[in-house]
Amino acid sequence: MIVFPTDLQQAAASDGTIRAGGTDLMERRHALAGGELVDLRDVEDARAIEVLPGGGVRIGALVTIAAVAADDAVRAGYPGFAQAAGGLATPQIRAVGTIGGNLLQRTRCWYFRSPEAQCLKKGGSTCYARAGDHLWHACFDLSPCAAVHASTLGMALLAYDAGVEVVGAPIATVNELLGDGGDPMRDNQLPPHAVLRTIVLPPPTRGERSAYMRAISRARAEWPLVEVLARIGVQGDTIAWAKLAVGGVANVPLRLTELEAALVGVPAQPEALIAKASLASEGASPLPMTGYKLPLLEAAVADALERALASEPVGGA
Repeated sequence: MIVFPTDLQQAAASDGTIRAGGTDLMERRHALAGGELVDLRDVEDARAIEVLPGGGVRIGALVTIAAVAADDAVRAGYPGFAQAAGGLATPQIRAVGTIGGNLLQRTRCWYFRSPEAQCLKKGGSTCYARAGDHLWHACFDLSPCAAVHASTLGMALLAYDAGVEVVGAPIATVNELLGDGGDPMRDNQLPPHAVLRTIVLPPPTRGERSAYMRAISRARAEWPLVEVLARIGVQGDTIAWAKLAVGGVANVPLRLTELEAALVGVPAQPEALIAKASLASEGASPLPMTGYKLPLLEAAVADALERALASEPVGGA
């Protein structure tokens, strides 16, 4: 059965599985997401990108990824985020998939997606990836579940300290929405009968520079092995502040807070930034098949920092 609510309050009151763009849900429908469908086709709110009077941008959860990547306000104030949105998946998926759906998509692990495997994330007692094929899985082993978080936009929004507005739950930030990964059964902290309404990007810092970088195993249409969003502020000849988020390495997107601190006061020169990039893998605990991700991560961080330094400052220098 499919129901068609006309607003998000009705959707939140439903007991079924919510469908927006459906690019994730329809893939796992038969094996993992049976029962009633709550299709958001007729919901008119949460479909706009709004520039806020005091600065910042509010993005409805039902805005497509392609629209986010192409929006003038997003591109001008948050170029790293626009790059991340424009670089994920394929043009066809970006044209249909929503920003909310990308944030709330389920794990992409092949054991989780298999109807035959009752893995840890589906209520079983075993993470089959640990003793099986975990080539694309975690190199920061933070959870009994070895799969990595699937959301590129979640990683990017973490770097921007983004907020969220949720119908039916007191969740206020992207960090709270994604959680700390401590519960292997969950990919996010959205409770039953709660629906994501909007994402709020705070005002950008004038003069900040940013860049997004992903390492993938083929040229296009591939999940990232590792990905990075780097934001830096330059004052005079040195780095005044830095914010870096990484994905594809753990069961939640991570902020590289130690590297952020180490970059402050460093000369704003590519060689100096690249020299610090080895700190990106501090604290990593790779699985037997994921050690290759550590040099990839360090290289991707170095590349993102170098690209950010060379990018056009937000609002001009």
